Amino acid sequence: MNSQNKLINRFKVISVLAVIMVAVILWRMFEKQILQHSEYIALAEGQQRFETTDIAQRGRIYVHDSIGGEDSLYPLAFDVKSFSLWVVPKQVIDKEKTADELSALVGVDSKTIFDEINNDKLYVPPIKKGMSYELSDQIKAKKFSGVFIMPEYSRYYPELTLASQLLGFVNAEGKGNYGFEGHYDKELQGTSGQTIGEKDTLGRVINLLEQKDPKDGTSYVLTIDRSVQYYVERTLRESLTKYQADSGTIIIMDVKTGGIVAMANEPGYDPNQYRIVAKDNSNIFMNPAISGLYEPGSIMKPITMAGALDSGAVTPDTTETFGSEVEIGGYTIHTAEGKAFGTENMSQIIQNSDNIGMAWVSEKEGKDNIYKYLNEFNILNKTNIDLDGEVEGSVPPFKQWQDINRATIAFGQGVSVTPLEMVCAYTAIANKGKYIYPHVVDKILNSDGTETQIQKTEGKQVVKTETAAQVTEMLKSVFATGHDQKAAIPGVEIAVKTGTAQVPKPEGGYEEGIFNHSFMGFAPANDPRFVMLVKLDKPKAATYAESTSAPVWGQIGNFLVNYYYKLVPNKPSN
Repeated sequence: MNSQNKLINRFKVISVLAVIMVAVILWRMFEKQILQHSEYIALAEGQQRFETTDIAQRGRIYVHDSIGGEDSLYPLAFDVKSFSLWVVPKQVIDKEKTADELSALVGVDSKTIFDEINNDKLYVPPIKKGMSYELSDQIKAKKFSGVFIMPEYSRYYPELTLASQLLGFVNAEGKGNYGFEGHYDKELQGTSGQTIGEKDTLGRVINLLEQKDPKDGTSYVLTIDRSVQYYVERTLRESLTKYQADSGTIIIMDVKTGGIVAMANEPGYDPNQYRIVAKDNSNIFMNPAISGLYEPGSIMKPITMAGALDSGAVTPDTTETFGSEVEIGGYTIHTAEGKAFGTENMSQIIQNSDNIGMAWVSEKEGKDNIYKYLNEFNILNKTNIDLDGEVEGSVPPFKQWQDINRATIAFGQGVSVTPLEMVCAYTAIANKGKYIYPHVVDKILNSDGTETQIQKTEGKQVVKTETAAQVTEMLKSVFATGHDQKAAIPGVEIAVKTGTAQVPKPEGGYEEGIFNHSFMGFAPANDPRFVMLVKLDKPKAATYAESTSAPVWGQIGNFLVNYYYKLVPNKPSN
């Protein structure tokens, strides 16, 4: 009986254990199949599915190259394929050994790599970027656990500093900054593609679920000519040294198209090295041609005169007698050299660059008309050029204008402008009084292979055609009467004006004996092809712009006439 009870008890224990085991198995089946169904499905799909990203290339930026031929293009910015080294720390088996071996390959300190990957994170920033095909293949051959090679595109600027502030740059995240890269960042970027599929246990692709091809960014052809831009930048650099200037800007705008043929600033920078440049001087990324406000001085006088003529305040033959100084509102205005020019007509006021004469013209014109024509010539507004960073010109609030404001603005002091605003104002004179909006895109190269040509965009009629012709004759007379001869272009009639402007102090007043020199004009005078501004900041080798900016203008003008526009001389050489 004893043995029978023991047997029964054992059977009961075994039965209970069996029930428990069955319950555990059923629970585990319920847990896996019901509670954790989605998790295991995802895990299975993760083992079977794959996703790859096909990176789009950023659009190229081309310029014309007149030396290479009429249709010759040259890339100033394009993408170069390279590779980056990524590590998933959680998947690295021997972190210290991996750090040592990667260090020997990529040249990054092993401790730096180890400190970065000595954790269980799923993501850390790339250990190395911009690697070559060869180096990437070497790393792949090692078959490190948790180490991945990812393709990427980096921006390359083959001409280094050429047109740097016009172009801008692309940062490490692939975003365009400043200039053209910043303005057209969205269009240049393109859209990356993606492939989603399934693979078998051997890693072979068995099915494509979704495939989206990458769409490369839009490419552009600029109105800039490479040969002209190079010549202008070289000439500007030489001029800064020759005339001991701090910096400078030169802009050339085509009157027939509104396109910018050259836009040069010195000093410039290499956009390939923007990280290094940013440590020393991030302000250099700004483009002074469109963001650098300055008081232009006497190159403003023809614009003021245009308003006075157009409003009927004066005629070209209006005359008056002027001394060497005049008092206005408690302030004394002098001529540049303290000289009295006596009796002058309106052309002679421009020829002699007479501040006293211009103050008198401003009184005849009135402050309402002066302010009106500053706006008509778009000097107080952005030109809306297709570049990032443009600012607008400024004057004191109009309601606060005193007589002294009206007088000094008339000859280019007490008004702040960008170089491009002044170029566009003169282009309106050259274009028979009608404003032309500037642009730097000549042609859009769409990703589908089609092209879009950008057309000239004209604005309002700023002054009457007759007024523009009268001002043009005044600008021609500046040169014809013996002024500014250093700007001569043999065989070509020019319409020009100098500007030697005082430099304002941040706290008010003006620097003593320090000036900015500008030379502005267009050629040929009676059938203008280009408008050009040469601006040199604080040159110390000469006092007046006729000895610094003027010869630079003539040198570049001669290059434009003979090598770019290839014009036939229309008058005897001087």
